[in-house]
Amino acid sequence: MISRIIKDENVRRLSHLLADATRIAVICHVGPDGDAVGSSLALASVLGRLGKDVRCIIPDPASALLMQLPGAKELVDAARHPDFARTLLRDADLIFCLDFNEPKRVDRMADALLAATAPKVMIDHHENPSDFATVAISHPDMAATCYVLFRVLCRLELLPYIDSTAATLLLAGILTDTGGLSYNSSDPELFVVVAELLRHGADKNRLYKLLFNTVSESAMRLNAYAIDRKLEVDTDMGAALITLSRGELNRYHYSKGDTEALVNKPLAIPGVVYSCFMREEERYIKISMRSQGDFPVNEICAEHFGGGGHINAAGGEFHGTLEEAADAFRALMAENKKKYILKK
Repeated sequence: MISRIIKDENVRRLSHLLADATRIAVICHVGPDGDAVGSSLALASVLGRLGKDVRCIIPDPASALLMQLPGAKELVDAARHPDFARTLLRDADLIFCLDFNEPKRVDRMADALLAATAPKVMIDHHENPSDFATVAISHPDMAATCYVLFRVLCRLELLPYIDSTAATLLLAGILTDTGGLSYNSSDPELFVVVAELLRHGADKNRLYKLLFNTVSESAMRLNAYAIDRKLEVDTDMGAALITLSRGELNRYHYSKGDTEALVNKPLAIPGVVYSCFMREEERYIKISMRSQGDFPVNEICAEHFGGGGHINAAGGEFHGTLEEAADAFRALMAENKKKYILKK
């Protein structure tokens, strides 16, 4: 048994909205990760078994690994098919907003999302949700949107409609947002849900192989280069930094997702409390941060890099050169030590 944390009023309103909807659009955040893709496709699978016409929109491409998840080939990439994605939002009877807490997180689709007249249902686990949805189911204390979604489906009495495909997709989101249940996973009820997903046929072994033990040769060489040549460690400050320029990425034929786990690696070094990875994109520097314990990288990303996230996993952007971004982070290290580490 798991506790009933989803509000009764939200369950009633969502139930009524689903009963009246035929065409449903599901959209997740830009830079879709395993939780975004997993929750979107799992919801589509369940609602499809109810006879609903469901289409899933991603604002930009997912990684090659995530595109191997069941049903991923049916995702509508708004970067490649913007008009079609906008039409799906415009014509929908109901729109599900999964794994994001404010419209700007869908990037180029934000205007179309806000302009759509259909009721919107937000299911998410990020802090400080904005007030844009008709029904908002937000639980920042929960490990993944897939975890929240499973509980929502249970409250809607749709557990029998979770087949092996939906169970695998829900487990994919939980595993990716917890590093294979290695962090952000101290909630005992999370493991009850994982066990239930396994009972429903989730293919855990395939997921572990796909999500954590599959890497191209070029990606492996890129990560090895980054750790060997680009890693900066200052244990006195409790920090680590890795930067990769566009030239370095191109040298190793970088593809989306190739550096997904790189930011986590320095946390294995004794004395490193938080880690930052900076990747040079075409128009900005992508910032990823991870931490241990109660060190709030989400606050740092929100205050200094226009982003946010979770206490131990967050991101943002820097508009300037890679070296300027690195200098900005280095300048913050002493402040972070005083503010977050020495106060303990």
